[in-house]
Amino acid sequence: MNYLSVEQLSKSYDSRQLFSGATFGINQGQKVALVGRNGSGKSTLMRIIAGQEAPDTGQVVFRKGIKVGFLSQNPLWPGALTIQQAIFHADNDIANLVLRYEKALMQQSDDLTALMEEMETSGAWDYEVQMKEVLGKLGINQLDQRVHELSGGQRKRLALAEVLLEKPDFLILDEPTNHLDLDVIEWLQQYLSTANQSLLLVTHDRYFLEDVTNEIVEIDKGKLYTYQGNYSYYLEKKTERQQQEAAGIDKAKNLMRKELDWIRRQPKARGTKAKYRLDAFEELKEKASQSTEVSSLQFQIQAKRLGKKVMEVHDIGKAWDNEVLFEHFNYIFQRKDRVGVIGKNGSGKTSFLNIITGRDEDFKGEIELGDTVEFGYFTQEKPPFSDDQRVIDVVKEVAEVITLKDGGVVTASQFLQQFLFTPEMQYTYVGKLSGGEKKRLQLLRVLIRNPNFLILDEPTNDLDLTTLTVLEEYLYYFEGVLIVVSHDRFFMDRLVKHCFVLGQKQIRDYPGNYSQYRAARELELENTQQEKKGKKAEKVKQPQRDKPKTRLSYKEKKEFEELEKEIEALEAEKAGLVSKMNDADVDHAQLMDWSQRVESINAELETKSDRWLELSEFV
Repeated sequence: MNYLSVEQLSKSYDSRQLFSGATFGINQGQKVALVGRNGSGKSTLMRIIAGQEAPDTGQVVFRKGIKVGFLSQNPLWPGALTIQQAIFHADNDIANLVLRYEKALMQQSDDLTALMEEMETSGAWDYEVQMKEVLGKLGINQLDQRVHELSGGQRKRLALAEVLLEKPDFLILDEPTNHLDLDVIEWLQQYLSTANQSLLLVTHDRYFLEDVTNEIVEIDKGKLYTYQGNYSYYLEKKTERQQQEAAGIDKAKNLMRKELDWIRRQPKARGTKAKYRLDAFEELKEKASQSTEVSSLQFQIQAKRLGKKVMEVHDIGKAWDNEVLFEHFNYIFQRKDRVGVIGKNGSGKTSFLNIITGRDEDFKGEIELGDTVEFGYFTQEKPPFSDDQRVIDVVKEVAEVITLKDGGVVTASQFLQQFLFTPEMQYTYVGKLSGGEKKRLQLLRVLIRNPNFLILDEPTNDLDLTTLTVLEEYLYYFEGVLIVVSHDRFFMDRLVKHCFVLGQKQIRDYPGNYSQYRAARELELENTQQEKKGKKAEKVKQPQRDKPKTRLSYKEKKEFEELEKEIEALEAEKAGLVSKMNDADVDHAQLMDWSQRVESINAELETKSDRWLELSEFV
């Protein structure tokens, strides 16, 4: 059953045409990824399909009656909404039904029976389970917080929660993995791969593409190419297509040389040249001028020499707002060290990088730095160049040439070409670049300094697949120290040899790349669970057949007296909470907190009451 038809779309900005004749369809249950270089028009095409931008020509048709959800790269909400208002808006009938039911449950309202029947009829019980899972996994807890107070990453997670909880039939996601922790990315990957929804997404996460999608649509030089398979299949078939195109271009060049020779041999004054041959020559000329080459680093950069001593980290620690991020970390960096830094948002990854680069001097411990260390630090900060500069000038500000391993040099222009900036693009103003192209330019400014200790904080955000491949190739042959913070698991797996993992107020050093760390971590958790089961089994012993107990020990008497006081206090606290929950003006977040506390009190009362009854037999 067809859910989406895209027919003959075209779109241009100024004199630049992004795509033309774009035509494809998506059926029920299909999961399609849209890929292409930065600036090729992926996000523009997504906005057109979502109805947020108009095409120059063509049309987008959704099947009548289906619900469509859209996650943009930069989500916005009107006014000073709370998180609760943003997620549970008036359009989401099931979400609002769940909220009404939970409030009635807290208040023991007369409407409870009718609401339970309505929940059953509308399938809202499943929605309630999904709601708790989605909000919990995305770390959205303070529902009364104002949206305008959130960071960019928090807003993206909020928008993702909102669109997932709408449960649309057709889901459109533009870079859904940006600003997500690795654990959350893996959860989202599993969620979308099993969801019974049609999906169109833009992502540069290659594991995501491999596991979630079953079709890939590529925008290449303004045309669309469709591949019926996942990422591996796409790579295989794209290579075949490029080889065929290259063969066609070579053939066109040979024919063009023959035609050119024929044209030159005709008398200049003769006006009887076959017009069809002249027209055919122009077509051949256009085809022969095409290029299917993908830039790859054909030279190796000579990193500045590192001495025997690189960096020694002694007992460092960092606290923020009286909260310890990590402490007592020791490590000696070696030449050609390759480290991935892993941790949840807020665990202190960027703080750690700022400490070792000398940006942050407010920490405990000591850093000893070798005399030959030359840092290159790519940060998530705003790029240090302006929109009115030309691309080539941005790079030349740092260096005109860069030294190669064999002693030769390449110019700034040649270096730009290796990172997919064509000679024409090099004289384009920065303001006309896409977000990914600006990120690529920012990276180049760091790399062209020729550092020997390279630190990259989220370098892969907004980079297209082709650029990622080029960057990986460069870093693979980089001979200095490399530290990478990235949510791109494929990128980490290819480049790092061990991982610093931040969490629980410490930094742990795991051997291996990201996937190896995850496997080791899962084994650790499995062993821990087995140990707990073993200890629990040891405690379960056969009852002793000693003489029957007749009275309480002194310790048990004290326990019995304390239990009476504790039970009384818990019952009083419970009564007070129930009274508060009956207040109609209480917001949902507060109701949820109180409800959870009542559940906790009930569990405590049951445990303590059972123990009190057990002891009371001997009083």
